[in-house]
Amino acid sequence: MESVKQSTQSLVEKDKEHVWHHMAQYKPGSSPMIASEAKGSWITDHDGNRYLDGMSGLWCVNVGYGREELAQAAFEQMKQMAYVPMTQSHEPAIHLAEKINDLLEEDYMIFYSNSGSDANEVAFKIARQYHHQNGDPSRHKIISRYRAYHGNSFGALSATGQSLRKYKYEPLSSGFIHVSPPDNYRKPSGQSIEEYNIQCAKEIEDKIIWEQKETIAGIIMEPLITGGGVFIPHPVYMKKVEEICKRHGVLLIIDEVICGFGRTGKMFGHMHFDIKPDIITMAKGLTSAYLPLSVTAVRKDIYEKFTQDGENNHFRHVNTFGGNPAACAVALKNIEILENENLVSRSAILGDRLQEGLVELTNHPYVGDLRSLGFLIGIELVEDKNTKQPADAERVNRIIKGCKANGLIVGKNGDTVAGYNNILTLSPPLSCTDDDLGFIIAVIKKVFKENE
Repeated sequence: MESVKQSTQSLVEKDKEHVWHHMAQYKPGSSPMIASEAKGSWITDHDGNRYLDGMSGLWCVNVGYGREELAQAAFEQMKQMAYVPMTQSHEPAIHLAEKINDLLEEDYMIFYSNSGSDANEVAFKIARQYHHQNGDPSRHKIISRYRAYHGNSFGALSATGQSLRKYKYEPLSSGFIHVSPPDNYRKPSGQSIEEYNIQCAKEIEDKIIWEQKETIAGIIMEPLITGGGVFIPHPVYMKKVEEICKRHGVLLIIDEVICGFGRTGKMFGHMHFDIKPDIITMAKGLTSAYLPLSVTAVRKDIYEKFTQDGENNHFRHVNTFGGNPAACAVALKNIEILENENLVSRSAILGDRLQEGLVELTNHPYVGDLRSLGFLIGIELVEDKNTKQPADAERVNRIIKGCKANGLIVGKNGDTVAGYNNILTLSPPLSCTDDDLGFIIAVIKKVFKENE
């Protein structure tokens, strides 16, 4: 055991010397968990400690860790043909595009990239060029929502409504404007949730009118805001947004990067709301994070504007690794697992059980709200239930550390909006066993009991 500890310390020292960690504040005395293996819902660190990954990595390992069939799919494809750019084509890309259309139950053209940020960048470019070639060249602005996250590249970050993610990187790309999200927990008193959501949708229409509708190219939104704090709209909201887009000739872009592939209890999050997006972006759960891959799905009639004659009318965008054959093969196998093991319906079942198991937390003095859809939950911590003052960072971090000390990794909406990083998040693998779920519930209840 001593040799293992020495080896771990050596790795920690090398890590500190060479590796710049994502989202990490510099703390001289701290060190990262060095993961060594993972299986199912569990991660083992270099010292042999086991943790249930309550966040599926970064909302992405939907079918769980250690799936040999996914590794085998990548291996077989790499042996046969490891790479070809999507300026050409290959069988896995063709079959995957066909399969995605089957899942969407619609007819879209599939453009491949390799991350969610990339997929959203592609969506913005397509929206602008489409309007230009459709006789509306002034349509270039994109509306998105405060608290939402759409990526870290400059265009995607411009669409993101989280000020702390942008701070010190501005000015960003022009043409991006924001509106309020439906935050049902903080709705005005005297309004029903339905009335409040209609009002939030009307704010979008007002923004379109105030900005001059002939300048608005598209609206981008997740079916529910995930990383920004788990904000779940009333169904009337999404229908109203769709109606507004149609009325004003604005493209509706739905970001399914987190919500897609079973996370919400349906294959795609927008399917809860009976809407038909013009453009859909997806990543993460597409391959369960086994290999990088993303998709921008574009309605056929929009695509047709890019087929008309003219030297510059085609879509002039390329991504070196987008649509990699091995990644496409993994995505196909991943979707097969989701279907064969009924993990989408399992997500809905697990989510209901998780909500039921944690509902008593609403009586906790520092829990303001508990909200979930599918196997995705947000726990909003407050200092005072009457004022709804967000909990301070110390209180939030104490809960997170307590969970980790008991073998459970949970997340939070970190580095989003100053003063509002107070929402704990859970997004476990859809393949969680009943025992895994029981463990999650027991640990969270224990830690909250210790922090009353």
